[in-house]
Amino acid sequence: MNFEKLPPVESSKVLLDIAFRKAREKERQKKLKGTWLQIIKKKESLKLDLIKDDIINKLEKILSQFPQTAILPEFYIKLMRLTLDFAELKKSLGAVNWASKRIRTLHREYISKINRAQEQPYLRKASTEFYGRFASTLKQIDQNLKYLEESRKIMRTYPDIKDMFTVCIYGFPNVGKTTLLNELTTTKAKTAAYAFTTVSINAGYFTADGTTVQVLDLPGTLARPEKMNQVELQAELALEVLAKAVIFVFDLSGSSGYSFEKQKQLFKKVKEKKIPVDVYVSKTDLPGGMPGKDFPYKNLTFEELKEELKKKVKI
Repeated sequence: MNFEKLPPVESSKVLLDIAFRKAREKERQKKLKGTWLQIIKKKESLKLDLIKDDIINKLEKILSQFPQTAILPEFYIKLMRLTLDFAELKKSLGAVNWASKRIRTLHREYISKINRAQEQPYLRKASTEFYGRFASTLKQIDQNLKYLEESRKIMRTYPDIKDMFTVCIYGFPNVGKTTLLNELTTTKAKTAAYAFTTVSINAGYFTADGTTVQVLDLPGTLARPEKMNQVELQAELALEVLAKAVIFVFDLSGSSGYSFEKQKQLFKKVKEKKIPVDVYVSKTDLPGGMPGKDFPYKNLTFEELKEELKKKVKI
């Protein structure tokens, strides 16, 4: 699912300002006919219609474009619980739904009052009451709108993950994970000769015997969960929830800035998750990059790695 397209959530003040401005502009453009009372009724009804429609459309857009938790894959549900106040998110969406229904009810009530009015003061009073109660309704959910906007900004960082057989490439930054991803798949993810090029989870795909395999390039860390950034938290969750197999990438050349001992610690951490792990040594063309006889793990060549992945897909 692609969360980058979630629209901004405006504050109640911005929503009200836009709605009233649009209503004034369109009312001035509309040429109405009839007696003075009929014209006033039509003008007031038109403004109420325009304001109601503008706000309802925006509130319903929020409700329709925010993800429906009932149909989200497990990964995204856990990710939302990890990175957001999940209860507050549901409460805020519920508040938006309440406001939408409330505005519809107010609109029907005051359109009826305007239609029954026989005097101008009563018409003005009904319109003024509607605007006040309408604005009050939106202001009541202002904190909910603000929380939805905060949530949207976090959710925009979520990776576009599909529900399919998934292989995770894991290791420290700058050890060659993204290069391996690009070689295994048709992806052209950014690489560079410095750490932390991967600022999100990169995804690529290849086909093994008719089955599409999702390959994720995950940033690795030894940090405790409370010290991880958003991307690291997402990576750990992807490893635990999605990974059917892991390719652990070692860099023995030292160019990544991480010692072999540090990389072994991270490898041990991955092995504890009881997921099948294959080892791939990158940067073997650099001085010191080739594993020696004392390398404690079975190192697969690129071709052997592809064959191992095909076998795992069949299981």
